[in-house]
Amino acid sequence: MQKTQTEGVWVDCAPQRLSWSGLVQKLSSSNSIDSDSEHSGADDCSDTGSVSLHDLSALEADMFYDPMEESLCKEVVQQIALSLIEAKGCTLHCSKLLIPNKLLEHIGSELVQLALSEPCGLRGALIDLCVQQGELFHSVSQIAADPCLVPTFQLTLVLRPESGGIWPKIQGLFTAKSSSMPLRGALKLSTGFRVIKRKLYSSEELLIEEC
Repeated sequence: MQKTQTEGVWVDCAPQRLSWSGLVQKLSSSNSIDSDSEHSGADDCSDTGSVSLHDLSALEADMFYDPMEESLCKEVVQQIALSLIEAKGCTLHCSKLLIPNKLLEHIGSELVQLALSEPCGLRGALIDLCVQQGELFHSVSQIAADPCLVPTFQLTLVLRPESGGIWPKIQGLFTAKSSSMPLRGALKLSTGFRVIKRKLYSSEELLIEEC
């Protein structure tokens, strides 16, 4: 992960994490990973110290897969979606809110990754959810992943409207017809967002990722 530091804040310029396969390649110089497409199967790996990509993927899945963490992540993502829907009229001031499935999947993936280094995992997360519209930031809700646990880290999710493609040109078609309703019409959220992580038990710099 490439980061730059500006006034005590780490900014992630390229949110690409070192995969487990990359880590093995760097640390296990005695082992070789067969990624050549000309070698058709694991049987072609005759060296006793070699590791096939298939075995490596299985090892990676075994190390990082946690059923309880995955279940909790799904619940948190559902709470985020429900909070956005509930804030549609009163906070976001729109008649329709479109939330791409890809955005929710992306958020879930980030939550799991950012919780990996935490002592209580995702259970220790306190999530501040907000939506940026121009220069304004609308606070939507604050979600505790586990209300029975004292949070160990805080995540601020900054979502923003879709600004590219055809959507900005056609969103006027979804404008509310009633003149008495002070709503702007439809709002479609972008699949990209910003997340800010702050550990509550240490004085480390803020971690900012553009996802």
